[in-house]
Amino acid sequence: MPKPFAWLAISAIAGTVLAAAGTSAWAQTPDAADAWDSTYQPIASTPTLIRNATVLVGDGLRLDGADLLMRDGLIVEVGSSLSAPDGTTQIDATGKWLTPGLIDVHSHLGVYPSPGARAHADGNEMTSPVTPQVWAEHSVWPQDPGFGAALAGGVTTLQILPGSGNLIGGRGVTLKNVAAESYQAMKFPDAPHGLKMACGENPKRFYGGKGQAPMTRMGNVAGYRAAFQEAVEYREAWRRHESRGQNPSTSRRGSAGSGNENRQGPPKRDLRMETLAAVLEGEIMVHVHCYRADEMAVMLDLAREFDFHIAAFHHGVEAYKLADRLAQENVCGALWADWWGFKMEAYDGIVENIALVDRPEGSCAIVHSDSAEGIQRLNQEAGKVMGHAAAIGMDIPPQRAIRWLAENAARSLGILERTGTLEAGKMADVVLWNRDPFSVYAQAELVFIDGALLYDRNDPRRQPVTDFMLGQEVSP
Repeated sequence: MPKPFAWLAISAIAGTVLAAAGTSAWAQTPDAADAWDSTYQPIASTPTLIRNATVLVGDGLRLDGADLLMRDGLIVEVGSSLSAPDGTTQIDATGKWLTPGLIDVHSHLGVYPSPGARAHADGNEMTSPVTPQVWAEHSVWPQDPGFGAALAGGVTTLQILPGSGNLIGGRGVTLKNVAAESYQAMKFPDAPHGLKMACGENPKRFYGGKGQAPMTRMGNVAGYRAAFQEAVEYREAWRRHESRGQNPSTSRRGSAGSGNENRQGPPKRDLRMETLAAVLEGEIMVHVHCYRADEMAVMLDLAREFDFHIAAFHHGVEAYKLADRLAQENVCGALWADWWGFKMEAYDGIVENIALVDRPEGSCAIVHSDSAEGIQRLNQEAGKVMGHAAAIGMDIPPQRAIRWLAENAARSLGILERTGTLEAGKMADVVLWNRDPFSVYAQAELVFIDGALLYDRNDPRRQPVTDFMLGQEVSP
């Protein structure tokens, strides 16, 4: 994974990355990033050829009667009448549908696991409104039965986020949905971290209710600005230190001949600012819990002030009001199909929200769950959006809708080069459905992760089992 923040030269005019300018001194001893690297290893698999399926590639393309070949954990080829090398397992998928593994960009599995006991509630570090130093991965409990339930729903990749009680709640982590003893063994290799931020009612209600700041929405914004201004100053302190290291004549204390020419040491490492500085350098993706259109606009202005990019607004029940701006600024909307009205900031939601956000050129609409139950039926949530759209005369075909659960989701997590579409060279994360996946009757029959068959609806031996699902029968 990248260093916490390797300094980059930034164009003062366009704000575009020009070239890497070295690694921060503090990142070398020790290397904080490497200390928490992924240890994920794909499960051994045999070459597999799935024949004669309706294939939704994930990027808007549909192939009827097509084949898909997987080998060595990767997709080898998608097309018609593919040949099967010796030793290949062949699956007849006539009448069935094939999609990329589904990706949920907003989950709390592992940090708010089942059973839902207070002892398991590890998603919100509510000791300060600004806690960028905490990482959700350090709370993930891999034995959460919710991971297996999500796998049965076709989810192969998911982002685990801190909760939304804080202005800045900490880092999220992207996981492969595999059984493991540690989160490191689930951690998606080289995926960037995400930063969870929250605007609106949640932080002001929690802290304001205790007579603390923030108490208002303007207090929320003041809190973001103060934190990022501190990060700017922290970054500049490190840049000055590194500049002195490159030019010893500028790294002395006092004036020439004063006898006080000891080199200055590096700035003190600050784990809070380390995360926010990495955001400013574009190394951490920003995900913002935000409902109202006016607040999303404010957050986009905040990002402009401090020159960082928001990857996605989550929940966004009013995202339809600024769909054009989201598309123009390359910001995804990770949204529910039809949740609304459960608090004041969610009052002006409409069931056509995702369909309208998906409409402008360059748009990036995503269906997310934020729910241990909803993650099991992301395909049905997307199907509801298609139905709501059809009711107002918007025909959304399956090959477009699958992008909400695949390509667009991968894009918002910074992993589209590795997964999210069924293309040669990408991870073989694949789901075979018994019918059109957006039907209420659809079921995931087979789920492959990196080419390994990890779920088979018709074979109990290939279904997740956990001691924490009390009363569940386990076949001999």
